[in-house]
Amino acid sequence: MSDQGACNQVAVVTGGARGIGLAIGQWFLAHGYHVALLDIDGDTLAATEAALALPDRVLALHCDVSDPDAVDAAARAVMAAWGRVDALVNNAGVAVFKPAMATSFEEWRYVLGTNLDGAFLCTQAFGAIMVAQKSGAVVNIASISGLRASTLRVAYGTSKAAILHLTKQYAVELGNYGVRVNAVCPGPVETEMSKLVHSVAIRSDYYDTVPLGRYGTTEEMANLVGFLCSREASFINGQYVANDGGFDAAGVGIPTFRRNMGINAVGG
Repeated sequence: MSDQGACNQVAVVTGGARGIGLAIGQWFLAHGYHVALLDIDGDTLAATEAALALPDRVLALHCDVSDPDAVDAAARAVMAAWGRVDALVNNAGVAVFKPAMATSFEEWRYVLGTNLDGAFLCTQAFGAIMVAQKSGAVVNIASISGLRASTLRVAYGTSKAAILHLTKQYAVELGNYGVRVNAVCPGPVETEMSKLVHSVAIRSDYYDTVPLGRYGTTEEMANLVGFLCSREASFINGQYVANDGGFDAAGVGIPTFRRNMGINAVGG
C-alpha cells in the first residue's frame, strides 16, 4: 500500500451499489478512503450515491465491467477525480442457476463475461495505475462455489474457480511492482438477494452444513476485504481465504453426525 495516509487513498469497488459491494465501499469510507462505486444497475447506484451523501468522497460510475470501453472510461474518470488508485475490489458478479445440461452458451457467456472477464478487464485497467505507482492491492471476490462443486452452478462455479487462478497469475506478476492480489471466497451471506432466492428449505440446509450454523454478514465480508487491502496484510499475496463459517472445511459435513457429536462424546 501507499505510504500516504488513508485520507488520501482511493478504493474502487465493482458491483458497489448493493450487498457485499456496498458494505465494502462503506468499510473504505469508514477508514478514510475516497471510493469509486461501479455498477451496471444505474437506478440502484444513483439511490446508493444519494443515501451515502458524500459527494466529495464517493464517485458513482455506471459501468458494465464486461465492456472494455466502459471499464477504460471508468478508470479515466477515477484518475480525473483523484489521480490514483490504492485498492481495487472485483466484486461484480452474476449467476444463472440451472442444471448443467440446460445451461445455454449465451447464459454461460453472460456469467463468464461479468464474473471472469470483468475481473480481468478491471485489473488490467486499474492494475496498470497501481503498477505505475508501484503500490496497491487487488481483492477478487470469488466464492465457496469456486472451491467445491455444487448443483446448478456450472457457469457460476467455473467462473469463480477461474478467478482463484487469475488471482495467482496477477499476484506473481504484479507483486514485482509492489501490488498485492488476493481473493476472498464467501460462503452463504445474508443479503437482500439471498433473502429473495433462498427458500426456507435452502436456508435450513445451509444452517445444517455451515459449522457456525448461520449465514455470514456483508460486514464480515467487508472486514476481511479491508484487511487484505491494508498495511496489516502487507506480505499477503496470491492467497485466497474462505470466509464461510467453516463450510469448506466441513467437507461432506453430514449434519446428523454433527448433531450427535456431543451425545457421542459424553462418557466417551
